[in-house]
Amino acid sequence: MADFRLVAEARTEFGKGSARRTRRAGRIPAVLYGHGQDVVHLSLPAREFAAALRNGGSNVLLTVVLDGREQLALTKAVQRDPLTRTHEHADLLVVSRGEKTTVEVPVVVVGEPGIDSIPNHQLNTLAIEADATRLPETIEVDVTGRTAGQNITAGDVRLPAGATLVTDPDALVIGFLGAPTAEALEAELAEAEAEAGIEREESGAAEEGVGQGDVVSEPQDQGSGESMDAAEKG
Repeated sequence: MADFRLVAEARTEFGKGSARRTRRAGRIPAVLYGHGQDVVHLSLPAREFAAALRNGGSNVLLTVVLDGREQLALTKAVQRDPLTRTHEHADLLVVSRGEKTTVEVPVVVVGEPGIDSIPNHQLNTLAIEADATRLPETIEVDVTGRTAGQNITAGDVRLPAGATLVTDPDALVIGFLGAPTAEALEAELAEAEAEAGIEREESGAAEEGVGQGDVVSEPQDQGSGESMDAAEKG
């Protein structure tokens, strides 16, 4: 797991006005805490911080440089603007190399399930405990060939070396349902129509117009258009 180096600046002013000025200057207000030390208020370069999250994931390991001193830290919480999605504030947790920490890691599905099998995702992240400097960006869950009923629980997921599962092992990660048949869909539609009071037209119903009991008169021969007198004269 790569770590990203960010040069921080100490913050001595607080409040919304100060935070806005910090952001206008291209920096993000942040706090650094953990290991029993006092909370440190600082700011981080916005562009570099965004790049670290983009390339290192939500549990990115940072090397924060403040007043010439380096400190390893993990991102514990990040606030973003709901409209612009820009970062507004960050909480950083102090960690040490070799230290175990608990984090939520995103689940990534790979492979294709079996034919007529529909995956139903239940968990998007798994909580694990691992070395703070060896945290995975994602955890892959292989669904290749899975059919209806072959569900995957947290305990079934293969974790990276050195990681321990914190999520309940029996928690459902992905369930698999059988694709409905045409008959099942037709029955479901008929039931819904019946509940709504909709009556279906019977197929093969008699078309409008001539019925089986109607008598159709033969058309009269109009001939060539000559009158009867002319025919008799011929």
